Amino acid sequence: MRPPRLPVLSGLIVTMGLIGNAAHAAPAASQDAHQDALYAPIDPARMSETIRVLASDPFEGRAPGTIGAGRTVNYLIARFKAIGLEPAGENGSWVQEVPMVHTKIGPDASVLFRTGKKEPLDYRQTREVYLTTNTPSARIHIDDAPVVFVGYGVHAPERDWDDFKGIDLKGKIAVILVNDPDFRAAPGDAVSGRFGGRAMTYFGRWTYKYEEAVRRGAVGALIVHDTEAASYPWSTVIAPGGEAYDIAHSGAPESLLVRGWIEGSAARKLFARAGLDFDRLSAQARRPDFTPVTLPDTSFSADFAVATNTLQSRNVIGKIPGKVHPDESIVYGAHWDAFGRSRSRDGKTVIRRGAVDDGSGIAAILEIARAFRAGPQPDRTLLFAAWTAEERGLLGSTWYVEHPLMSLPKTVANFTVDVLQMAGLSRNAFLVGAGQDSLQDDFVTMAKSQGRTTQEEALPERGAFYRADHLPFARAGVPVLPIMDLAGYPDLVDGGVAAGRKWLDGYMACYHQPCDAWSPDWDLRGAAEDTAVLYEVGRSLAFSRMWPSWKQGSEFKAIRERTESERPAL
Repeated sequence: MRPPRLPVLSGLIVTMGLIGNAAHAAPAASQDAHQDALYAPIDPARMSETIRVLASDPFEGRAPGTIGAGRTVNYLIARFKAIGLEPAGENGSWVQEVPMVHTKIGPDASVLFRTGKKEPLDYRQTREVYLTTNTPSARIHIDDAPVVFVGYGVHAPERDWDDFKGIDLKGKIAVILVNDPDFRAAPGDAVSGRFGGRAMTYFGRWTYKYEEAVRRGAVGALIVHDTEAASYPWSTVIAPGGEAYDIAHSGAPESLLVRGWIEGSAARKLFARAGLDFDRLSAQARRPDFTPVTLPDTSFSADFAVATNTLQSRNVIGKIPGKVHPDESIVYGAHWDAFGRSRSRDGKTVIRRGAVDDGSGIAAILEIARAFRAGPQPDRTLLFAAWTAEERGLLGSTWYVEHPLMSLPKTVANFTVDVLQMAGLSRNAFLVGAGQDSLQDDFVTMAKSQGRTTQEEALPERGAFYRADHLPFARAGVPVLPIMDLAGYPDLVDGGVAAGRKWLDGYMACYHQPCDAWSPDWDLRGAAEDTAVLYEVGRSLAFSRMWPSWKQGSEFKAIRERTESERPAL
């Protein structure tokens, strides 16, 4: 065991472990020993082996509700036990049950857009449209629903923005642009900077747009696909194959009968059929005086079967109890699910293995747990969570936040790992959602101790901060620190930015595809570096009375402040 040391971090006295010391090893140490110190006590080889197992054939791509999912849960429980964690699930178990509804729309589904007496547009599933539903029904039937273009579908009074202008969407189909209203704004435009510029806000996420359509009574919602604004191609949109998952609610909450995407050129064709210029209307949607436009004499009809079943999925949760403040928790989490088995366009069965996304995150969480278990017992409780159904809408982490197993006001921080790079040691690290909370400052300090610089994410338009399992915690007011190595190009020690670009571009071509598979050629030392930083930031909290805080301007600051009275006085 190594005792905690006490340097200064973010202006407060906290603990520091091996990384800060090892990164300044004596000059006589070998280069290999110095590099090893950058990610001690995290083992890259063990991380690689974890990913190899999770991405292997028996796990079948780890889709919730499948045989592979059951094997995944059993594997994770066995690993938690072997590390020496204690169960932290329900009723003294290792799991938290997550009731879900699973639906699947068949590949032969299609919809009809009728415009007056013109030939109807017959748009087919995965070709011109991609449809899903969260409604547990055997059949979806919509007959001649009016179609309304609602711009970016944003209602944000705090930003003096309302795309809806009081329109009644009951029984109608909403067509919505992806991303924020200022995504393509030019300098001087009325909307310029109102939603963070190129950095996506939560208003730009498709999940928010569906939620807003539900609140306004729409029967369906279609988001217009745009590769640049969505940050992923059409092939990524259609990858789930018509499947959808949702939390099984005890009541009968409002939902969209059909939701999904319409391919960009197909949307332009539809608008032109109705006598409208899609690009001109899209430009108008970037103005605060935009008003919704009903497509003249145009309707949407659909009639297709839906396969529906209920299932119990599971979060796997272990802990190291705190010896001084056991009711205060620090949560490390990653998602265990991927997209499972499916059919390719040529009819072959493929497995989308989710090696990097997010086998790498699970490998990191297991290594962090092992490192903590080898050291002194922390003052605060450490939770290690493997969430289900992140790829289906952050369902496992959302369920935990709605049904917390430890107090959320007394949850000190959440650390989420979702995609680590596999190309070796890097000179830089990226902040996802820079400027949100003080944990990011701690991350900068720890990365600097490794000799690395930190940068804001290079592609904030991807909205990475709103796309992973830390988000439900943030929305509950818990300070968060996500690590996502798709936030920018790594400056690799071996090959520089050019090599980092090659890795990330290659990975993004495999994002949610069968080629996201384990490789023996990977170099996980860079992934271990990032994992070690999270370990050290967590140590600084586990042995202190520090409470991270949201920064001024964060939309989550007020939420946390409302619960401060539930925390013990320092």
